[in-house]
Amino acid sequence: MAVRKSGRHEGLGYEVTGIALAGLAALVTASLYFRDDVEHLEYVGVAGSYLSWLLFVSMGYTSYIFPLLLFILALEFMLLRRGLRFRAVLPAGLLFIVMSASGLLTMTLPVEAAGGIVGEVVSAALTSYFGTAGAAILLVTVFVTALVGTTGFSLIKTAAATAVAALKGAAAAAAAAARTFRAARESLKRRRERRAKAAAEKSERRKRAKGPAIVTAKESPRRAAEEPVQEEFDFVAPKGSFRLPHINLLDPVPDKDGSVDRETYITNSKILEKKLKDFDVDGHVVEVHPGPVITMYEFEPAPGVKVGKITNLADDLALAMRAVSIRILAPIPGKAVVGIEIPNHVREGIFAREILGCREFAKSRSRLTMALGTDITGNPVITDLARLPHLLIAGATGSGKSVALNAMIISILFKATPEDVRLLMIDPKMLELTAYEGLPHLITPVITDTKRAAGVLKSIVVEMGKRYKLMAEKGAKNINMYNRILEEEEGTADSGPRAARDTEEQEQENAHRRLPYIVVIIDELADLMLTSGKDVEESLVRLTQMARAAGIHLIVATQRPSVDVITGLIKANFPARLALQVPTRTDSRTILDAAGAETLLGEGDMLFMPPGTSRLRRIHGVYVSEHEIEKVIDFLKRQGKPRYDADIAEAKAAAAAGGEEDLSEEFLRRYDEAVALAATLETISTSYIQRRLRIGYNTAARIIEKMEAEGVVGPSQGSRPREVLLRKEEVEP
Repeated sequence: MAVRKSGRHEGLGYEVTGIALAGLAALVTASLYFRDDVEHLEYVGVAGSYLSWLLFVSMGYTSYIFPLLLFILALEFMLLRRGLRFRAVLPAGLLFIVMSASGLLTMTLPVEAAGGIVGEVVSAALTSYFGTAGAAILLVTVFVTALVGTTGFSLIKTAAATAVAALKGAAAAAAAAARTFRAARESLKRRRERRAKAAAEKSERRKRAKGPAIVTAKESPRRAAEEPVQEEFDFVAPKGSFRLPHINLLDPVPDKDGSVDRETYITNSKILEKKLKDFDVDGHVVEVHPGPVITMYEFEPAPGVKVGKITNLADDLALAMRAVSIRILAPIPGKAVVGIEIPNHVREGIFAREILGCREFAKSRSRLTMALGTDITGNPVITDLARLPHLLIAGATGSGKSVALNAMIISILFKATPEDVRLLMIDPKMLELTAYEGLPHLITPVITDTKRAAGVLKSIVVEMGKRYKLMAEKGAKNINMYNRILEEEEGTADSGPRAARDTEEQEQENAHRRLPYIVVIIDELADLMLTSGKDVEESLVRLTQMARAAGIHLIVATQRPSVDVITGLIKANFPARLALQVPTRTDSRTILDAAGAETLLGEGDMLFMPPGTSRLRRIHGVYVSEHEIEKVIDFLKRQGKPRYDADIAEAKAAAAAGGEEDLSEEFLRRYDEAVALAATLETISTSYIQRRLRIGYNTAARIIEKMEAEGVVGPSQGSRPREVLLRKEEVEP
């Protein structure tokens, strides 16, 4: 009990001592503050004045930190009340701080008694032993050591804390600057977006107020046809005296009103927008493309509108626009718009003279250039059959299929001579193609017998094989290269001396002649498929797969695009297809693998699918009158008669069926002539029979095979002629 009481009294004594020291520190502070202030001397009195004088004399300027040291000492005693132990190092440390600070002030300040008596004594003593520099270093060391020991202040921790605080401050400043920069950038971006949006809305309002843009064709075929392009451009460079038809053989183009009724298109655009809005389809018409037959309105739907919803409104839009039918392209490739094609109330005609007289047709160098018509804006559409390389056409009765076929034929006749292109026409209906009978370009008379047509197609397959054999002998990959090689050889032979050659070599060279293109035109495939479907399909498939390099191309038309006529094999090998108006969507899918042909307008309105793409192109077919066809054919007939190919002209279905013997009277007559000819010779060859009897190569080959089978000639000896086993006396009666 006594010990506890003694402890309380001891703690109370420490606190009293601390309070006393704090009061003394306050008195010293006041004395020093009013040391030179005579007017306020009464604040500290005489004792305070003497105290300040004593401190200043003894310690100099160090006396100003003496009250601070007393406050530290008073705080120490007050903390002892809380049970802390008294630190004896504290008074000693304060003493060393006063002494070292006074010494440093005396040595550094050029003021008398800067460190007081203590400073003078300390500096003098240390200087005498350590010199000025050593004394200064020693005093600084003592001051720092005493300060650290007294206050617990750590220089390393303080420096580290300062560095960390500086880094944190720098990071915070950088983060704040980054946030400010991002905020400024976002603000600038939003401001620009608002400006751009406002400008776009303003431009959109102007566009809507002004109406959609009216986009017309770059050059009207009518204006191009009026220029003398026929005299300015040479279509081809024909050999011999054969002249190509002149553009003047075609009827003049009637005058057309080329003006654009802008108000009508703007009114139709507003009606279209309103009708679509009635079905909850928001948007507006951005462009209008007028054409000779239809006008396409480019409709930009509002965000969130499904394209399928627009395509389902074709019938409703046709009713609102009072149109026969409307075709919707959803969407137009490469644009964020939907194309709505609406027929014009007044339809313009597209005539042969304006298309065949346009620059595009005149500049084309291909012998198989074909004019199809114009696109929806009135620009001419010209294609090359050699690049297609075959074309399948389908269209209902009255859709303009026959007119389109005539336009293609006339286009070829305007480009090619009989030496360039030969035509094989098959017309089971005996209506359209019979008008070309007697044309110099024909390889056979126009074929109307469906059974014979199947045999002729097989003969064309045989001709294809023969051409490939000839090209292989010359190392040519296609017909153009083959003809070019022959022209080069002819030039070399004409310029150099003619060397002596044996008969067989001459015969082989004579077998090589310039090969023209062969275009097989079938007006109605359905009739052929009904009578000889398997044979016709086989021939068509082989030709479409292989005949391109041999220069043989097909144009096949039908008015019944059903799967039993256009079989999967046939359609797969016709990459280029042309569909005119068909009765049903199923028919459209059969020919094009897509719907759309059922919505066409007829009279030459067609959808063209180029090879290598499924994108359909709408074309308005060119019109060629019967009178124009007659004038062109009469012009060509006056220049010569057709030279029919004997092998193809005399073909029967069984004759070209892959090697069966031809027992026709004509063949037997030719065979007897060949046997009589062989009896007068020791050797004979196929090409020799071909030249002497003036027959086709295929017929001569079959004759030589029959002669071998009957023992008239010996077996083949490669490139050498065959030995004749029959003698003349055995033939004569």
